Amino acid sequence: MTRDELLRLYNAGTRDFQGADLSFADLRGANLSEANLSGANLSEANLSGANLQGADLSFADVRGTNLKGADLMGADLMGTDLKGANLRGADLRSITLCSATIDGASLNPGDVGGPGHILYALTDAEAEWVKQQREEATK
Repeated sequence: MTRDELLRLYNAGTRDFQGADLSFADLRGANLSEANLSGANLSEANLSGANLQGADLSFADVRGTNLKGADLMGADLMGTDLKGANLRGADLRSITLCSATIDGASLNPGDVGGPGHILYALTDAEAEWVKQQREEATK
């Protein structure tokens, strides 16, 4: 599916793009809020600055995808493969990351969760960063 096809269908009211092949698609700044992209192939796509609020990305292939600055608030990323994805500056509040693979993904450790939330899948470097931030906050 091409960018133009996807956006034309989305703008016409279609929200179900389950299993779509959008690998390498340039979707910078696209509005795909509430879209069903479950099981979609978004590998190596550019979704920087995209609006994916409430989108269903469960079990999608998002390897190497650029999601820098994307709005993923409330998105379902259960079982999603995020290996090597760029999530820096993305809004990850209230997302579901259960069983997601985040090996090698670029993210700011403070981007996930918020007060009272715990992220269990941190790399050693990210866990150390969080520890340092907590220590500095309590000084």
